[in-house]
Amino acid sequence: MAFVNEHFLQLQGSYLFSEVARKVKAFEAAHPQVRLIRLGIGDVTRPLPQACIEAMCRAVRELADARTFHGYGPEQGYDFLIKAILKHDFEERGITLSPSEIFISDGAKSDLGNLTELFRQDNLVAITDPVYPVYVDSNVMCGRAGVAGADGLWSKVTYLPCTGENGFVPELPDHRVDLVYLCYPNNPTGTTLTREQLKKWVDYALDNDALILFDAAYEAFISEPDVPHSIYEIPGAEQVAIEVRSFSKTAGFTGVRCGYTVVPEKVTARTEDGRRVALNPLWNRRQCTKFNGTSYITQRGAEAIYTPEGRRQVEETIAYYKENARIMREGFREAGLTVYGGVNSPYLWLKAPEGMTSWEFFDHLLHEMNVVGTPGSGFGPSGEGYLRLTAFGQREDCLEAMERIRRKGFSSAGKSSL
Repeated sequence: MAFVNEHFLQLQGSYLFSEVARKVKAFEAAHPQVRLIRLGIGDVTRPLPQACIEAMCRAVRELADARTFHGYGPEQGYDFLIKAILKHDFEERGITLSPSEIFISDGAKSDLGNLTELFRQDNLVAITDPVYPVYVDSNVMCGRAGVAGADGLWSKVTYLPCTGENGFVPELPDHRVDLVYLCYPNNPTGTTLTREQLKKWVDYALDNDALILFDAAYEAFISEPDVPHSIYEIPGAEQVAIEVRSFSKTAGFTGVRCGYTVVPEKVTARTEDGRRVALNPLWNRRQCTKFNGTSYITQRGAEAIYTPEGRRQVEETIAYYKENARIMREGFREAGLTVYGGVNSPYLWLKAPEGMTSWEFFDHLLHEMNVVGTPGSGFGPSGEGYLRLTAFGQREDCLEAMERIRRKGFSSAGKSSL
C-alpha cells in the first residue's frame, strides 16, 4: 500500500483566491450589466517586448532546420543567457559572480519551492508576514512548518510582522533561526528595505550561521537610489544568501516562464557532524536530476531582453506599470485613504478605512465601486486591515477605477461617506 505524504493534508485550502472568485462570480451573476475592474491579480497585461518576439521566432526557425536544431540543453541554462545576465544584472552594479553560480529555470516560484529540498526538516524558518504564500506552503509540504493553530499560524515558523506601525521593516528574530525568507521589493506590501536595513539581515545571517532566501523578482521596478537591486550589493551576502529572480513581471514572461537563481559557491550549510557543505553543487545535482532545463526558444527570448532594443522596450513596459502605480497611489490618497508601496514596486498596499476588516473593505470596493482587489488577510495575520492591488492592469482601467473611487469618496477620517 502506498502511504501519502500527510504534510500535504495539513495545507490550508486556497481560501483566499477561491473566496475572491466566488464573491466576484456571485456579483457578476447578480449585476450582469456592471463592468468590473480587476486590480487584484498579479498577472501582466502588456505584450512581450518586440525584441523577445523576434528572437523567439528566429529560435523556432532554427528548430525547423536540422543544421541548427537544438534538443536537450544544459540543465543549468545556455551560456549565451548566463553571460548576458552576469554582464547586465550584476557586473554593471559592481557584483562579481561566476557562470557556474547562475541557474536558469522556469520561474522564481518553482525555484523558491524547490530550494526547500536542500535543507533538513528540522531547520527553523523565519518568514515576513504578510507573505507570498509559496514560502509557507512549500515548508508545510516537507513538514518543516509544524502544526497550524486556530489563528492560522504554524507552530514552527517564526513570523516577522511587517505593518504600518513598524514601517513594514521586519525586526530581527529574538532567537536564532536557520532559514530566512526575504522578498524586496515586497509582495504583497510593495515596500522595500534600504541598504542599511538589508545589511542588518546579512550581518544577522553571518553572525548566526543562517541562510537568506532572497526573492528579487521585482528589482527592476526600483527607482530610489538607496534601495539595493541585489542582496549581493551587501558585503558578505555571497556567503549567506541565495537570490531568486524572474522575467515575469519585467518582460511579461508570466506565460513564457523563465527566471534564474543565484547560488554562490561560498554559500554552505552544515551536516549533523559539523562539516560544511557547499550548496551550489547540491542545487546543481537537484536540477540535473529533476529538471530538463528551460527551452531553447524561451532562453533566446530572455537573452533578447538584454539587447539595447530589448532593454529599452522592457524599460517602457516597466514605466507603463509604474505610471499606473502613480495614478492609483495618488487617486487613493485623494480619496482620503492610506496607501503604501507603488514607488519601487508594482504593488500597492491599501489600508482599510477605520473599522473595516480586509474582507469588508474588499466587499465595499466590489459592490460600491465595482473594483476588485485582494484582501490582505489572505497573505497572513499581519495583512488584516489591508488590501493588495496591482499596477499590471490597462491604463484606462486604472484611470476609471480611480475616478469611481474619487466620485464615491472617503472622508478624511477614513470612514466611507456612503
